[in-house]
Amino acid sequence: MGMGQQEKVATSLAGAVSEDISASLATVDAELARRYPGDPGTRQPVHTVYVPGNDFAADTIRSWGDRALAALDEHAPDARTFARVLGLADELAEPVYTRVRAKLEREPVEDLRVDFEDGYAGPDEDADAARAARLISEAYEQGTAAPYMGIRMKCMEAAVRDRGIRTLDIFLTGLMERGGLPGGLVLTLPKVTYPQQVTAMVRLLEQFEKSRGLEPGRIGFEIQIETSQSILAADGTATVARMIDAAEGRATGLHYGTFDYSACLGVSAAYQSSDHPAADHAKAVMQVAAAGTGVRVCDGSTNVLPVGPAEKVHDAWRLHHGLTRRALARAYYQGWDMHPGQLPTRYAAVFAFYREGFEQAAARLAAYAGHVGGDVMDEPATAKALSSYLLRGIDCGALDEAEVTGLTGLDRASLDGFARPRRGDLTATAG
Repeated sequence: MGMGQQEKVATSLAGAVSEDISASLATVDAELARRYPGDPGTRQPVHTVYVPGNDFAADTIRSWGDRALAALDEHAPDARTFARVLGLADELAEPVYTRVRAKLEREPVEDLRVDFEDGYAGPDEDADAARAARLISEAYEQGTAAPYMGIRMKCMEAAVRDRGIRTLDIFLTGLMERGGLPGGLVLTLPKVTYPQQVTAMVRLLEQFEKSRGLEPGRIGFEIQIETSQSILAADGTATVARMIDAAEGRATGLHYGTFDYSACLGVSAAYQSSDHPAADHAKAVMQVAAAGTGVRVCDGSTNVLPVGPAEKVHDAWRLHHGLTRRALARAYYQGWDMHPGQLPTRYAAVFAFYREGFEQAAARLAAYAGHVGGDVMDEPATAKALSSYLLRGIDCGALDEAEVTGLTGLDRASLDGFARPRRGDLTATAG
């Protein structure tokens, strides 16, 4: 065969066969695109801070940062002490401690939820909901807001339904009256047991959008998983998967409620923890149900607070740090923090997680992007995981974009390309 001649290949199937198969799968193709659009590509906060609606004030975020810094000053005034308490490697001690302090000064809270459910104890919910709208609007205007802010309303159960709907209406209306809904708006619907309660929330938001002339689908919400029925329905199906479907594209997250869920299963108070086997089972079901849908999973919290003498604070820090690291290894990249004293260990765990694996992840991604062999043969899906890992590290402040680019040779746009390939195109490379 001469140079440039192309070898003929033989086939047995008529072209119409492929066309017929494609036609038969058109509905499935559309269903895949609708149900599993993949991660939205937006920043996911590393935590959610809950503040009772009656306590929320204009200085809440700055106050949490200052109290967290004060806790460090008192109980771990230098990197060596902090690293010794948490068991951090020597080479991580200084960079982690320095970054934790800088984070607490610059952006102490990544996601704040003003609570009008279990944590609320105010005498005038109308006034507190209106005040929350005003303060959040002002924070975004002044540049003092957390990247994400919103409220947790009461649930859709009969006893509190009307109150929850009214509070949500007052809050959203207040935002609209002050210039519109902020980009970082987040809403949480608690104690969801049946998919129909999710559908009711969708209809409620549709009516609000219609009444205010908003784009349909503008308002999303988190679903809080706090009951056994939300994991396993009476017919044996995974209710949480049906809830995501019932949200009609509005679900942004699934939040695990450590204590309500544990109590629902009869777990004794002393053993209600995010690492209990019952918690692991619930979150594993949530994780599988949410995979590929663009809905993010959030871990719960610990109620062991770092308060009191140094020994008690250090014990609580070690517990919180360990639970956070455990969650990160299981791909739960977000959790709840209930006290300012938990912020140092939240960020220490997160920063150490990204910094200790940074160089290896960067080298593997650089080798993959450059088609260079190494001691690990990575698949396209692994390149997606590696780039996602690096992007999460950049977003929270654990890594600097410049140092990631320096080791990978990839800019932010290229990292995004590897992290979020088109469906069915995992072999695509970022250009």
